[in-house]
Amino acid sequence: MVNGCRLNNATTSSSNNGKSTDDTQKCPKHEIEVEVLVLGKDFNNQNQDVDFETAIEMTGYGRFHYFLLVVCGFVSTSEEMDVVSMSFILPSAQCDLKLNTYTKGWLNSIIFIGMMSGAYIWGSVADSLGRKKVLILISVMTGICILASGFSQSYSLFMFFRFLNGAALGGSGPVIWSYFAEFQPKKKRGSMLSFMAAFWTLGNLFVAGLAWIVIPSGIGYESPDFKLNSWRIYLLICSLPSFLVAMLLCFLPESPKFLLSRGEHDKAIEVFRHIYVMNTGSDASSYPVRTLEVAKKAIELKFNEEYASKNSCSGMLGDVMRNGKQLFTSPILKFTVISIVINFSFHIGYYGLMMWFPELFNRFNEYSQAHPGQPATICGVTEYVVNSGVNSENSATCSEKIAGSVFLESLITVAAAIPSNIFAVLGIDRLGRKFFLVFSTFTSGMCAIGLYFVHSSTTNLVVSAVFSSAISCGNAALDCLITEVFPTNLRATGVAVSMIAARLGGIIGNIVIATLLDLYCPAPTFIIAFLLIGGGLLCLFLPNTTRAPLA
Repeated sequence: MVNGCRLNNATTSSSNNGKSTDDTQKCPKHEIEVEVLVLGKDFNNQNQDVDFETAIEMTGYGRFHYFLLVVCGFVSTSEEMDVVSMSFILPSAQCDLKLNTYTKGWLNSIIFIGMMSGAYIWGSVADSLGRKKVLILISVMTGICILASGFSQSYSLFMFFRFLNGAALGGSGPVIWSYFAEFQPKKKRGSMLSFMAAFWTLGNLFVAGLAWIVIPSGIGYESPDFKLNSWRIYLLICSLPSFLVAMLLCFLPESPKFLLSRGEHDKAIEVFRHIYVMNTGSDASSYPVRTLEVAKKAIELKFNEEYASKNSCSGMLGDVMRNGKQLFTSPILKFTVISIVINFSFHIGYYGLMMWFPELFNRFNEYSQAHPGQPATICGVTEYVVNSGVNSENSATCSEKIAGSVFLESLITVAAAIPSNIFAVLGIDRLGRKFFLVFSTFTSGMCAIGLYFVHSSTTNLVVSAVFSSAISCGNAALDCLITEVFPTNLRATGVAVSMIAARLGGIIGNIVIATLLDLYCPAPTFIIAFLLIGGGLLCLFLPNTTRAPLA
């Protein structure tokens, strides 16, 4: 008890023969305590006090959760589309923006630099102001930046808007995963998080299919001063999902777990009632929970110093600093460091190779046209394209024509992830997050090594498809594990810090490939293989979160 202040709904005690008494006192303005009540969990008792996990289970599982999955899934789809779309633009924009392998690497990387700069701030603001508000703002900003980049006429301006796009997009991943996880009962959380991760594959499929339809079509408008060619139209279409999810998010409530972490008990109960009504069709008054066990210790909210100042810049900055300090303080420090290393190594491989597959397919296609039926390794193909290809420095012309087969092969590679995502959804709560992550990183690491030994476009496509399939189910497991390992008050910030490491991995992966692919071809695949396998094994040092309550 703090200063004699107690905030309870009508509580029942055996000492007063079961009669309800209201010992709520007028709380001082500077702090509120929500007292813990531990009672037997009789689901038919309408005065029942339960913990968060029981309360969410008592709402049932139905229409609300499926609508939530669709909306949050499309947020992930939109995010993946924004990131991966550049890999399909590179072969087409190389003449328009005067690109070489090095500038292509930076163009792939600039969005990750923006995401790094925005991830931590957005995550901390979401832990301060709420998940829903931040997600809506991020989605609108992302859509505007994609539109602006589509109309950009120079490399420098295009890079600038891609950076701003990344800065807005940086908060999407950590916030949406925290938001979605906090509505899930523990028995379904792993499978539903894996289900949401499958929307990344949907984003990849959509963006690859759209590229196949739009970019080779040659549609657009060109004048001496302005170009709106097919790859720019493709970008404009890719902006539409961001505006759509911003509208859909308006129909969802704030996370009840977040509301409880802020001491907003009544609002959390209202959210549970709303979920209960949508899932069961029953009246809100029939929802059996009246009060919640908030924590094992009383929650103290200092209104004048902290809570009332959350809407001020100084209050948010204070939260950012406090959250960061807690992440790098024992016992959370261990989880933070391991999650950083795993995300960094994993995404060097994920984005380092996945975003270069269309470019590699295009190089194999160019080589096979010049040397029909002749086998060649990736290094042999690269040497030819760089020194003698249509768009090499020695060539007098520059061609934007990309064969439709390049986009078809990219689509096949992305589609290969569908079976592994289904496997992850069905098995992640049975086999566990760690099994999938270790299996994925080992398999994809071996595929990375295998790319060095391919001798034709067909074997290159097969190995690339297996890599895409294996690393996709690992991505789902990693997202689940990292989301669950941090406590609620630090979850968005902790995931954001992990995402910063992931974006750094994406930057380094793209630059390493861009630099070494042309200069010393064998190195990239072996470096990526080592980092994937080594990083995956580190997850064994994290706690087992499978079917465990959120901290």
